[in-house]
Amino acid sequence: MGKLTFKGGVHPYEGKELSKNRQIEKYLPKGEMVYPLSQHIGAPSAACVNKGDRVLVGQKIAEANGFVSVPLHASVSGVVKGIEKRLTATGGMADSIIIENDQQYEEVEFHGADLSALSREDIISRIREGGVVGMGGAGFPTHVKLSPKEPDKIEYVLVNGAECEPYLTSDYRRMLEEPEKVVAGLEVILKLFDHAKGYICIEDNKPDCIEKMKKLIKDHPRMEVKELMTKYPQGGERTLIYAATGREINSSMLPADAGCVVDNIDTVVAVYKAVILGRPVMSRIVTVTGDAIVEPRNFTVLTGTNMEELIDAAGGLKNNTAKVISGGPMMGFAMYDLHVPCVKTTSAFLCLEHDAVSESKKHATACINCGRCVSVCPGRVLPARLATLAERGDMAGFEKMNGMECCECGCCSYICPAKRPLTQSIKSMRKMVLASRKKK
Repeated sequence: MGKLTFKGGVHPYEGKELSKNRQIEKYLPKGEMVYPLSQHIGAPSAACVNKGDRVLVGQKIAEANGFVSVPLHASVSGVVKGIEKRLTATGGMADSIIIENDQQYEEVEFHGADLSALSREDIISRIREGGVVGMGGAGFPTHVKLSPKEPDKIEYVLVNGAECEPYLTSDYRRMLEEPEKVVAGLEVILKLFDHAKGYICIEDNKPDCIEKMKKLIKDHPRMEVKELMTKYPQGGERTLIYAATGREINSSMLPADAGCVVDNIDTVVAVYKAVILGRPVMSRIVTVTGDAIVEPRNFTVLTGTNMEELIDAAGGLKNNTAKVISGGPMMGFAMYDLHVPCVKTTSAFLCLEHDAVSESKKHATACINCGRCVSVCPGRVLPARLATLAERGDMAGFEKMNGMECCECGCCSYICPAKRPLTQSIKSMRKMVLASRKKK
């Protein structure tokens, strides 16, 4: 039987060898801590501390501001310097709580729980109060995702350990060093869904993780390890669901519509910490890597830590650095300032000596109708045609040709011999369509 996979996809240079063998190191920040109030999809958190207040590690500093929202917690002890707008990794300004780190790391008292004594409502409440969001990059509040309208119809809980994005190794190190926490988190989620089976989905370029997980779950009848073919974007929500279950969803559907719940490895661990240990999200694993970083590493990073501190902790940038990306090369975004905080959705900082995107723009030509973009597109659309419609501003034509089914994975831009910025054009048009729908 062949490895589980999906139709389309590409095989970019992995680059994981730079950091995959570096064990997770705990990094303690030196400077002030910056906590943007918007670190998730939905309504930003509402600050519940004031300038001059002294806070402790784990103390709630911002309340959830609606159902699709989560609270925010201090990751250090210290004094609140103020609440003001600060620059974020995406280049925008966001209201943020600034805390002067006193280096004492005094904690509030955390209250753990016995899973067998918790009801479904208790579990959801603890996840929400723990500030857990999708930590694979999307940042969707996890308590919302785990509260579908019909929980009895959920048949599969997919733990996304594919980590298909090149260079990233944080999930790999988590599975290798702390696999018990992944399994414990999955146990918590499975208690919410009586009829579901848990699949831990891992690409076959991580045989050591697959072996560890199989040993850990051998006595868990509701858990199974799914070995996936190594291919990008194997870890995308739609592609993962298809590979693991054979079911399909489109842009108008949620995973729950196909009887599935999908959560990233780090999110599942955060669920375990919030529910069983009573510890909210205050840290995450961040990979600092690339050929332009002196010593690639994997760090456990406290939220609010200045990104430049992490770069320095990894030996700093080389003199010929061309680009720094937050995330991976396929789905991440370029940065123009390193003085920004690490947040709940920060997965990696990729430092490169060559800016392939800028170089390709210099050599872009007209479409040669080769069809390669169609062959690799997991969304099964016509990227070249959609990009042309987007460049013309033809919104109606774009929607008619199923442009909203593009998953913005970047496969088409990667494979295009004409070096056209297909994904960028399509992504821009998708934003225009969504904005137009909201107005209506």
